[in-house]
Amino acid sequence: MPAVSKGDGMRGLAVFISDIRNCKSKEAEIKRINKELANIRSKFKGDKALDGYSKKKYVCKLLFIFLLGHDIDFGHMEAVNLLSSNKYTEKQIGYLFISVLVNSNSELIRLINNAIKNDLASRNPTFMCLALHCIANVGSREMGEAFAADIPRILVAGDSMDSVKQSAALCLLRLYKASPDLVPMGEWTARVVHLLNDQHMGVVTAAVSLITCLCKKNPDDFKTCISLAVSRLSRIVSSASTDLQDYTYYFVPAPWLSVKLLRLLQCYPPPEDAAVKGRLVECLETVLNKAQEPPKSKKVQHSNAKNAILFETISLIIHYDSEPNLLVRACNQLGQFLQHRETNLRYLALESMCTLASSEFSHEAVKTHIDTVINALKTERDVSVRQRAADLLYAMCDRSNAKQIVSEMLRYLETADYAIREEIVLKVAILAEKYAVDYSWYVDTILNLIRIAGDYVSEEVWYRVLQIVTNRDDVQGYAAKTVFEALQAPACHENMVKVGGYILGEFGNLIAGDPRSSPPVQFSLLHSKFHLCSVATRALLLSTYIKFINLFPETKATIQGVLRAGSQLRNADVELQQRAVEYLTLSSVASTDVLATVLEEMPPFPERESSILAKLKRKKGPGAASALDDGRRDASSNDINGGVEPTPSTVSTPSPSADLLGLRAAPPPAAPQAPAGAGNLLVDVSSDGPVAQPGLGPTPEEAFLSELEPPAPESPMALLADPAPAADPGPEDFGSPIPEADELLNKFVCKNNGVLFENQLLQIGVKSEFRQNLGRMYLFYGNKTSVQFQSFTPTVVHPGDLQTHILLAWPSPLAPGLPSWDEMDPGRDPSSALLPESLSAS
Repeated sequence: MPAVSKGDGMRGLAVFISDIRNCKSKEAEIKRINKELANIRSKFKGDKALDGYSKKKYVCKLLFIFLLGHDIDFGHMEAVNLLSSNKYTEKQIGYLFISVLVNSNSELIRLINNAIKNDLASRNPTFMCLALHCIANVGSREMGEAFAADIPRILVAGDSMDSVKQSAALCLLRLYKASPDLVPMGEWTARVVHLLNDQHMGVVTAAVSLITCLCKKNPDDFKTCISLAVSRLSRIVSSASTDLQDYTYYFVPAPWLSVKLLRLLQCYPPPEDAAVKGRLVECLETVLNKAQEPPKSKKVQHSNAKNAILFETISLIIHYDSEPNLLVRACNQLGQFLQHRETNLRYLALESMCTLASSEFSHEAVKTHIDTVINALKTERDVSVRQRAADLLYAMCDRSNAKQIVSEMLRYLETADYAIREEIVLKVAILAEKYAVDYSWYVDTILNLIRIAGDYVSEEVWYRVLQIVTNRDDVQGYAAKTVFEALQAPACHENMVKVGGYILGEFGNLIAGDPRSSPPVQFSLLHSKFHLCSVATRALLLSTYIKFINLFPETKATIQGVLRAGSQLRNADVELQQRAVEYLTLSSVASTDVLATVLEEMPPFPERESSILAKLKRKKGPGAASALDDGRRDASSNDINGGVEPTPSTVSTPSPSADLLGLRAAPPPAAPQAPAGAGNLLVDVSSDGPVAQPGLGPTPEEAFLSELEPPAPESPMALLADPAPAADPGPEDFGSPIPEADELLNKFVCKNNGVLFENQLLQIGVKSEFRQNLGRMYLFYGNKTSVQFQSFTPTVVHPGDLQTHILLAWPSPLAPGLPSWDEMDPGRDPSSALLPESLSAS
């Protein structure tokens, strides 16, 4: 057994620790511990009263056993008894045992609180510090309620020792973090601020930590700390390493206090007082100047202390964002760290420059380091540093360097770590859209994105490219040609097939003149991918095939053969089976004119903010925030698709199936129930615009041919849905018809259904069917305003001879599910039925 030191005064504890260390196995250790626990239990339960020394020794043994991982279920009362001792060592062990083993909900808390209260009132600085440490370590709400009012008084008392003030400040900070409502805000707050002028640096350090936490919730109460913090920081920065010998760390004066003061100043805007602001700017310049000086020591502790102050200074400069000279200097200083041999410094420099890139004063300075950042993206071994480099490239991007940055990020994407590929894909897609001047470059970029990292291209990305191509006539031909070439690759990602199916189905006619991309070739190319795709993609391709029948009549027989195949008509998936049956029937029954009307091109999508930006915001990456704020420095950069959210007053509610990109701010109002007998109306295959389909989501497969879908019987509002944006009312007469009113009437020459009349307030739709000499006609009234119509009464005027041949069926005001004629809610569409009988059979 090794020799036991007699200096600690507890020989038995030292012997026990030695025995534990000398155990050869876990079983031997447990046996020795159980033996000692039995001995301690017998001592505590014995008739003979134990002296303070014995209690201290046995409590120390229990504490050591607990630290070894064994449960202790006795000895707590003996530890509480030690708190009443007048000896420091015994009181210290008692507080230590309570801090470690006593639960905050223990029944002994009241006894402990009484002992703590006695020590706080004793005015013995050593005992007061022990009590304050115990309060902070336990930190229960019951302790907070008992001492929250006493601790501030101790903190600001003029006769409190420096060590007591320091402990009180940290104890109050602990209680405030645990239970903010328990810490009172009163007259002592102003006196706490003045602790920043205390002569003891330890008190100042503890006070800064407390004030920083308190001012985040009550900034106005501690606003006076700004001038005091600047004054203290100025004295530290301008001092030599020999002035603060007790608080100098490797030739750096008070580095921890300097960092805390800089963080405190970041809780407030720049000082309003010119003198204080000038003094602070001088301090910041001094820190930047010292960073350029040669190091006074080669040890890593010296450089760590200097860099800690430097980076916190740069954070404060970025926070103020009002001193162009300091921002540029900070950027240049960070640029030197980009090639530092320390990985941590390179990481911190990249992270800070991401924030600097969003400032109008330092953006150009950040751009000068683009080559260094690109090199870091290619050569860094640490994945976190590479990710910060990608974030910085995203943040510094503008119109002048967009193509270079996007090209480098695409090249890096081929070998990027899987954990960050999706984020890089989103950033490339956003940059390509935001800074695209040549739309063909945008299309090439997105298709390359799908080719390189198709698995990480979310729906938002390829939805967006479809929207932009649909809305831009000048890029549709190029997009069709490019996607046709991309589909010829032997290995083609499914997202590429989706994009190709949509674009060729809409704009394949633009490249059909080339023999290499003739209609049969386009169909064969798409159909060769059909069996490799998922059900959703197959459904989209079936929609493309029916579009081909309209665009290229010569492919009708081939496509009908595909739709007629047993693998389609008897497909196990009900969606594919239904599409095959309906498309086959449509291509066989409908005339060429009807087919052309049903399968006309998709209308332009409403201009909305890109959903890709919203997805990147949710990821909350460092580069995301800076790029989103980038709009203020580059106001001329507009999205391809506008990027402006239209107000409800300027855009009519489109059908949900037309919202391919899922960009709608709010769902359309629910359509009311149809009147009885509406279920047997003829299908309107020639209605204008896409019709509303309840329950259908805005997926591209369903939106691709949304105009094919017949209006559901319970959705008469489908006749009134007009995807074209409504003009601003302005000062003109709201009751006058819209300019297209004459065209609405002309359409009834060759069709039975559609919009009959429309102005800024009302829309009237007609749905009719005729069989021989009988006919049925429904009129639908749509309220386009945001207010309720009062006393709304429709009137049908007809010649007297027809009166006996027309049966008017008005909805009853009491009928369930139908609105009263007296009141008409916004978006509701009550209907009326006319049942005319022709005078002569047709």
